Amino acid sequence: MRIATYNVNGVNGRLPVLLRWLEETKPDIACLQELKAPHEKFPLEAIQNAGYEAIWHGQKSWNGVAILSKVGPITEKRRVLPGDPEDLHSRYIEAEINGILVGCLYLPNGNPAPGPKFDYKLNWFQRFTTHAASLFKMDIPVVLTGDYNVMPTDLDVYKPERWVNDALFRPETRAAFHGLLSQGWTDALRKLHPDEKIYTFWDYFRDAYGRDAGLRIDHFLLNDQMDKRLISAGVDRNVRGWEKSSDHAPVWIEIK
Repeated sequence: MRIATYNVNGVNGRLPVLLRWLEETKPDIACLQELKAPHEKFPLEAIQNAGYEAIWHGQKSWNGVAILSKVGPITEKRRVLPGDPEDLHSRYIEAEINGILVGCLYLPNGNPAPGPKFDYKLNWFQRFTTHAASLFKMDIPVVLTGDYNVMPTDLDVYKPERWVNDALFRPETRAAFHGLLSQGWTDALRKLHPDEKIYTFWDYFRDAYGRDAGLRIDHFLLNDQMDKRLISAGVDRNVRGWEKSSDHAPVWIEIK
């Protein structure tokens, strides 16, 4: 089974790219972020015609997350991260598919830092970490995937010295990510490629993709039961080079 995550950076504007990727790679489960569409504008018919069921949590112009499945019904578990009833951002959705619990997230960017946006990022991260602790203990395979907006180590960013004050690379952000990992989660890409330079995002500016000036900010975290099933993991890097593509590339794992 292949599970993928893809920050589409606008599900309607980049729908041809999304559909081409789904057709060429055929992930069994796909988690999408940054839909940038209100709930009623999600392209459900096109997704269904591609062979997928879907649940989604939309928001006008910003954020938005979705889970697609071609391997069975999607049983939604939650679509709001607990801990702040006043938080209206569409950044989290969770479902069970074929006995696997899938959490799809779009963690806040947090720039400029320091400031209110960075505070919101760290608070959201703490709420997510608290929720993840309960999921880790579940007696089924669990995967938490999406755009974490974190480069965990120097290996995950080109020229790290240029990013020291960025919200995605500040010490507080990396400490929050490693605190999450300390619950026992496995970083799937790093487990299988511990010393390899792997990027999942390349900015649109200054030919970042052509220069391979990228960042690894899209991650798969697995609990013990899911980790035991892990076979392979990678990035569909070529998709970033397609015309009118997102600035992210799809990331995937394969499990038994």
